[in-house]
Amino acid sequence: MAAHDSNEGGHDFVLVLSGVADLDPRVMDALFEAGCDDATPSLRLGRVTLMFARVAASLKAAILSAIADVHRAGIGASVLSVDSRDLVSQADIARRIGRTRQMVGQYLSGRRGPGQFPAPVRDLTEGHPLWAWSEVSSWLCQNGIVGEEVLRESREVAIINSTLEFVRQRRWDPELTGEVARLAEIEASTPA
Repeated sequence: MAAHDSNEGGHDFVLVLSGVADLDPRVMDALFEAGCDDATPSLRLGRVTLMFARVAASLKAAILSAIADVHRAGIGASVLSVDSRDLVSQADIARRIGRTRQMVGQYLSGRRGPGQFPAPVRDLTEGHPLWAWSEVSSWLCQNGIVGEEVLRESREVAIINSTLEFVRQRRWDPELTGEVARLAEIEASTPA
C-alpha cells in the first residue's frame, strides 16, 4: 500500500457483498489486487463480507474507497451494505455509549436527560423495539453524551446504506423508485 498522510487514521468497518457466493482463489486474488488487501474476507450465513481495517482521512473516505475497490475487482460483486448495525436495541445503545442499560432506559422514559429521546423505528408491536443509531446519536450529541464525530459518522453510514439500498431497488423497479423519489422531493421542498 502507498504511504499515508499523517492526518489519516485507521477505520474498521464491514462491507456486505452480493453477487458473489463463494471465496474461491480467483475472487480472493481479484479483491486483493483491486486494493482490498486491508480486508479480511469471510462467508457468513451465505454472504461474503469484507472486514476492513483501512487507513484514510475519514470513515466516509475509507468506506467509499473500499466500495470502489470492490467494483474495481471485476468479480461481479456489488456492495449490499456497510454492516453498521444502524438498528440498535436499548442494550446496544448502552454498550456504544458506555452506560448501563438502566440509564439508557431512563433516557428513553425521560426520567433522565432533557426528554424527547427518539422513538423506535422497528419491532414496535413485538416488544423488542429498535432505534435508528443515526437518530439516537443525534440526540446523544445534542445532549453532550457523544461527540460530533460519532454523529457525523453515523449519518454518513446511514446515507451510504440508504443510497446503496435505493440503487439496488431501482434495478428492481425503476418506475416505482422514480415515483417515490419525486414524491419525496416534493415533500422535502414543502414548508412545514
